[in-house]
Amino acid sequence: MSKLKIFSGRSNRPLAEKIAREAGVELGKLELKNFSDGEIWVKYSDNIRGDDVFLIQSTPPPAENLLELLILIDAARRASANRITVVIPYFGYARQDRKDQPRVSVSAKLVANLITEAGADRLITMDLHAPQIQGFFDIPMDHLYASAVFTDYFRKKNIPNLAVVSPDVGGIKMARSYAKRLEADLILIDKRRPKANEVEVMNIIGNVEGKNIIIVDDLIDTAGTFVNAVSALKEHGAQDVYGACTHPILSGKAIERINASAVKSVVVTDSIQVRGESDKIEFRSVARLFAEAIIRTHNNQSISSLFDVDKDKA
Repeated sequence: MSKLKIFSGRSNRPLAEKIAREAGVELGKLELKNFSDGEIWVKYSDNIRGDDVFLIQSTPPPAENLLELLILIDAARRASANRITVVIPYFGYARQDRKDQPRVSVSAKLVANLITEAGADRLITMDLHAPQIQGFFDIPMDHLYASAVFTDYFRKKNIPNLAVVSPDVGGIKMARSYAKRLEADLILIDKRRPKANEVEVMNIIGNVEGKNIIIVDDLIDTAGTFVNAVSALKEHGAQDVYGACTHPILSGKAIERINASAVKSVVVTDSIQVRGESDKIEFRSVARLFAEAIIRTHNNQSISSLFDVDKDKA
């Protein structure tokens, strides 16, 4: 069997180090630097000929994170790695998954093509903004879910009179899965988005009066959607409001908005390195989840038990 090797780009090295530690291997050595003009240069210090190589790199902005991943893949392919598995805890550009306006790019498909053409043989990611993006790839893809980490966290908090809220129609399946596992009510917020990064909450479907609420979502970017949802829920009589978000992008004034909001706390994963601090934000690592997926993939074992999905088709 090919030897397992795990390498990391620079977008989230702390998570990569945790994953390697959980997998019981040392993080592979490589040289990564920028020339004075900004060009990215990569060299694998370890010999990877014939090895089973796993490359860990989230792709949030800036775009250099994605370009760095592509160069890492190409270098591994040219170094004769036996198999290249790309591990992307946060898959950037996933929100651009369709032509919702004339003359726009379907950037998620473009990114999928770039990763495939660069030489990746397989991909492992978590909580895609749009699950149908799996169909954009012509290589095997494993889609993990952070819900197991979050549901354990909230079970231990033992919150009474609980309801789970989806902040939009697109997240209803995820919210239903949480509600089922936490034995909680399910509530939906109907919203309208006048333009990108601007949200107006229109209607709450379900009774929130006197309930403790968990808002679940795959990501928080500017926190506009999230903070508006918190305000609307409180106005309709909700008690404590919590948040559960897989990918903490937290761009612009997101942290300030969360701090100024009525939310009690927001639990997020370490799929992205967060710049800035908040007493209201708590972290839970997904390193063990990814490490288990890597080990099982290396051993050609099924990882379906890691897919914490809602089996109901309703």
